[in-house]
Amino acid sequence: MTTFEYAPAPESRSIVDLKPSYGLFVDGEFVDGHGGAFKTISPATEEVLAEVAEADESDVDDAVKAARRAYDRVWSRMPGRERAKYLYRIARIIQERSRELAVLESLDNGKPIRESRDVDVPIVAAHFFYYAGWADKLEYSGYGSTPIGVAGQIIPWNFPLLMLAWKIAPALACGNTVVLKPAETTPLTALLFAEICQQADLPPGVVNIVTGAGATGQAIVGHDDVDKIAFTGSTEVGKAIARAVAGTPKKVTLELGGKAANIVFDDAPLDQAVEGIVNGIFFNQGHVCCAGSRLLVQESVADELLEKLKRRMGTLRLGDPLDKNTDVGAINSAEQLARIRELSQVGEDEGAGRWSAPCDLPDRGFWFPPTIFTGVTQAHRIAREEIFGPVLSVLTFRTPSEAVEKANNTPYGLSAGVWTEKGSRILHLAGALRAGVVWANTFNKFDPTSPFGGYKESGQGREGGRHGLSAYLKGGDL
Repeated sequence: MTTFEYAPAPESRSIVDLKPSYGLFVDGEFVDGHGGAFKTISPATEEVLAEVAEADESDVDDAVKAARRAYDRVWSRMPGRERAKYLYRIARIIQERSRELAVLESLDNGKPIRESRDVDVPIVAAHFFYYAGWADKLEYSGYGSTPIGVAGQIIPWNFPLLMLAWKIAPALACGNTVVLKPAETTPLTALLFAEICQQADLPPGVVNIVTGAGATGQAIVGHDDVDKIAFTGSTEVGKAIARAVAGTPKKVTLELGGKAANIVFDDAPLDQAVEGIVNGIFFNQGHVCCAGSRLLVQESVADELLEKLKRRMGTLRLGDPLDKNTDVGAINSAEQLARIRELSQVGEDEGAGRWSAPCDLPDRGFWFPPTIFTGVTQAHRIAREEIFGPVLSVLTFRTPSEAVEKANNTPYGLSAGVWTEKGSRILHLAGALRAGVVWANTFNKFDPTSPFGGYKESGQGREGGRHGLSAYLKGGDL
C-alpha cells in the first residue's frame, strides 16, 4: 500500500482567548455558580483548558426565573420582525468570529478543524439566518404563532455548537426564552456563544446557559416553570426524560441514538459509495447519532467494495485536531473511548473479522483507529448496539427486500443511505425504510431548511425546517 507524508499545517490557538475559569450565563451576565466547578480538557492532549462552574438547583432556578421575566416582559411581546433582527445579528457575529469558534470547538471537542471550520460553524450561522426569516412569518407555518414560554434545552458533546443552534434558533424565532445546558465535556463554545449574545445586545434573560453534568440537566427537566424540554443525547437518558415529563403539560422533543444502515447495491458507483461510506462513519470520529455504522453491501460487489474501502481508509490521517490535514481527530473522552474499546472487543469475541487502518496513535489523548468488522450478522452486538465511534460493521444481502429487512431490524430509526443508479429503487426504499432521513447516493448532508429526526428509539419530533417550529409554538402538533 502506498503511503504519503504530509507536512503539518496547524491552525493557531492564539485567536482563542481562553479564560482560566468560566461562570454561568444568567440574565445577560456571567455569574458564579453555587455547585462547585469542574475541569474541561482537550481530548487530544488531556490538557486542562479551563475550570467551569457547575450549576446546582438554585442556579437553575435563577436561570429559569430570568428566562420567565424576559419572556413575560420583553421577548414574547416583541414583534417578530424585531426578534428577527437579533437573530440576524447573532448569525452575522457567528460568521465574523467563525475562526475563533472553530478553533475552540476543535480544542474542546477533539474534532478536526476542517470539520468545525467548513461544516459546523457555517451550518450554525445558516440556522440563525434561516429562523430569523421565520420570526415574522409564523402565521404561515401551520403551527400557529403563539410561543410556549420557557424552553429547557440539553445538548450533547458531539456537535456542541451545532446542537446549540438547532435548539436556540427556532426557540427564539418563535418568541420563547431559553435555559440551555451544554455537555459537561464540551461547554466552551456555548459560553463563547453567551458572549456573542452580549455582543448582539440580546435582552437579558432571553438566553441563559448553565453548565454542569447530569444533575444540572435533571434540575432543568424537573423545574415546574419550564414549558418545553428539548434533548439530544443517548436513548437511555431520553427515555428517563420522557418518563419524567409524562403527565405534565411540558412539550418534549427527543433526538436520540441511531444505528444507521448504509446500503450499497451492485449497480452503485463504487468509488463514490466508498467516499460516502467513509464520510458516513468516520466523519467526526463516528460521534454522529445518524452515522452510517452498518454497511449493507450486495453480495456480488462486497469483495470489490471492501478492497476499495480498505485502500481509502489507509489514506485517512489521524492526529492533531488543529492540523488542517487531519481527517480523524480524538475521541471525546476517556469514558467514550472505553465504551468503543469494549464493544470492539465484543465484536472480536463474537467472531467478526476486525481490520484497522494502519496509523500511529499519539501517546497522549484519547484515540481509536478507523476500524471495520466483516462477517457480521444481525446477532452480533456490534450490529445492534450504537458504538458511537469510528467503527463500521459490514453485512451483506442478496435482494432489495433482504436489504430492507436487515436495515429495519433495529430499535433505532434515525437515518439511512441508499446507493444505486435506479431512481425507482431509491423511491421504493425511501418509503420502505423506517428512518427519519434517507439519503440517496450521499450521506450526512444537512440543511437548515430540512427537518431532521427519527422513529422508534431514535426519538420523537423534528428539528430544522418549518417542522422545527412546531415544538416551540402552542399550535404545534407535538
